[in-house]
Amino acid sequence: MALAQANRFAHIRRMRDGRFPHEIAAILPGEFFVSQDPMIVYTVLGSCVSACVRDPIAKIGGMNHFMLPKPKDGGSDSWGESTRYGSYAMESLINEILQRGGIKSRLEVKLFGAGKIYDGNIDVGARNAEWVLEFLRTEGLAACKTDLGDVFPRKVYYFTESGRVLLKKIERVKNNTIAEREHEYAEKIQTTGQAPADDVTLF
Repeated sequence: MALAQANRFAHIRRMRDGRFPHEIAAILPGEFFVSQDPMIVYTVLGSCVSACVRDPIAKIGGMNHFMLPKPKDGGSDSWGESTRYGSYAMESLINEILQRGGIKSRLEVKLFGAGKIYDGNIDVGARNAEWVLEFLRTEGLAACKTDLGDVFPRKVYYFTESGRVLLKKIERVKNNTIAEREHEYAEKIQTTGQAPADDVTLF
């Protein structure tokens, strides 16, 4: 069981940073990560949303990163059940924590992202924020901390054991690349069901 759990996240990029005491798992859109050992989960968010969830008693926690609430028109995703959609990302994250010994009634949830980082009539971030808050209500959960909306991309560092979050808002004018990459990602998955091959975490 322990080996299977370890292999579950073998594809996630790991790194070290001298500023932090634990190993960092860097997740991209469509990915999530859970750990029973003290870890830091890192991502960069534009209009996407990340939920940071943990059981503070069992000290099992993790984070996801989703781009859209659910497949278009409620249909199936050509990749199968993909965590780039909130409908799968939230269930996958919560279920993984429960499978490792977490208890749903104890879960602590924090939400970040949903920025309006590019111009246009459709506010993808607002839709993501509305969807994830409704999801929590439906599941009988509540977020103890939210930082959603505004016009800034965000860097998020989540400490799985303590629930601590380091959040940095990035000046929009200097970070058009984040908006461009996210927009490209959204168009790609909606039209072909495939993410850009060069999708990377931005620092």
